[in-house]
Amino acid sequence: MKTTRKALRDGDLFKDTYERLNCADCEMVLKTENDSDEVFSARICPECGSEFKQLR
Repeated sequence: MKTTRKALRDGDLFKDTYERLNCADCEMVLKTENDSDEVFSARICPECGSEFKQLR
């Protein structure tokens, strides 16, 4: 699972005009999945299922 920062640099993600993270492949806004035991949030694309982690 890539971090959101690395995915932005690699072109796997992009930010729209409202600063939301979008998947570069299907252009869908990423959803957030929080696990209280982890120090990061999982960002998941609802269309293709790609997962990225974002530090909280």
